[in-house]
Amino acid sequence: MKVKRLRWGVIGLIALATVINYIDRQALPVLWPDMAEELYPDKTADERKGIYAIISTIFIFSYAFGQAIFGKIFDRVGTRLGFALSIGFWSIATALHAFARGVVSLSIFRSLLGIAEAGNWPGAAKGNAEWFPTKERAFAQGIFNSGAAIGGIIAFPTIGILSVYFSWQYIFILVGILGILWLIPWWVLVKSPPSKHPWITDKEREYILTGQQNQDVDGDGEFDEGYNPETGQMLSHKESWGVIIASAAIDPIWWLFIFWIPIYLNEVYGMDVKAIGFYAWVPYVGAMIGAWFGGLLAQNRIKAGWSVNKTRKFVITLGCFIMLPTLLAMSNPGGPETAVLLMAIILFGFQTAIGNVQTLPSDLFGGKSVGTLAGFAGMAAKLGAFGLTALVPWLTSGGNYTPAFIIGAALAIITTASVWILCPKIEPLKSKI
Repeated sequence: MKVKRLRWGVIGLIALATVINYIDRQALPVLWPDMAEELYPDKTADERKGIYAIISTIFIFSYAFGQAIFGKIFDRVGTRLGFALSIGFWSIATALHAFARGVVSLSIFRSLLGIAEAGNWPGAAKGNAEWFPTKERAFAQGIFNSGAAIGGIIAFPTIGILSVYFSWQYIFILVGILGILWLIPWWVLVKSPPSKHPWITDKEREYILTGQQNQDVDGDGEFDEGYNPETGQMLSHKESWGVIIASAAIDPIWWLFIFWIPIYLNEVYGMDVKAIGFYAWVPYVGAMIGAWFGGLLAQNRIKAGWSVNKTRKFVITLGCFIMLPTLLAMSNPGGPETAVLLMAIILFGFQTAIGNVQTLPSDLFGGKSVGTLAGFAGMAAKLGAFGLTALVPWLTSGGNYTPAFIIGAALAIITTASVWILCPKIEPLKSKI
């Protein structure tokens, strides 16, 4: 059996995994009030908030650690088995939340979830590098990233509806089963990389492989595995640090809104849970559109004859400069409708840029090194996100969120500068030796 355009089915499954990823991670914030009341009936509201903060800190640290671990795992075992391990373990970890009985057990399950969920991002970068020619990678990454936005849109109402019919324990189990079910089509469809896949048409195989510019490093006209340095040698290239610093700077902007949209709307506009549910999904729509826009724009420019270097820098810079004035405008947005629309524009700009930032490892290195660099970049991104998240309560004391938004604007500038300065020419790298 031969399948046309099998690559789009592969990235579609990865995007679906990302939707499940976000549903799994958002289950705890939605269910926390019921869980806290049952698990800690003698605690005050502030004490329960403190427990939640501890658990959230453990999650994001584990997530950062997991990025580096799974980057190596994907490079060693491949995309097929790597995704099976990642989503398999995070689905089990989600279900285990049902058996939490206190801070220790819940922290352990949350840590396991963070480590395993982190594999989704270096895995997607590696799968993109394997299955797509260079000119389509940004759009494929945009499809994958839209899964995060779609997951953000549907997670809260989905968990909320389930809570009407099931206890929080059963909801964690049901959500965990989603990931296990995902494994079935993944294991059937992704039998091997495109170079050896039995279902792919010869025409598509040739289209993918001939379009992967970093597959002929020695210039002999024969496809090879590209430049795949050891970790130390990889980090000796300033371009690798350009990717890592850009990721560390831009990612906290996303998490600033992921963690704080509900609290911001409550604190600044006095919204209750129902009102927050009515407004909070709007920014994710901007994120979803931005993910598609950034990918399509990059694909269009490359097809028009632009170099990968010019295309990546243009789209990343455009996304950052969409965010810059909008973040500053959040200092005094006016009414809540204006605030969520500004947030939507910010997340639109973020997703426009981030898909192209995440394709940089595959632009610079061969397929066996993409997951490693993507993992380091992802770890730096999550540590940056943790740093800003930890500062927000102090920065926003008294309900003034202006300092947090100013820092977000500065991070957009740092992202652009790191790409332009440390990646003077985005192209396949060669050994310094």
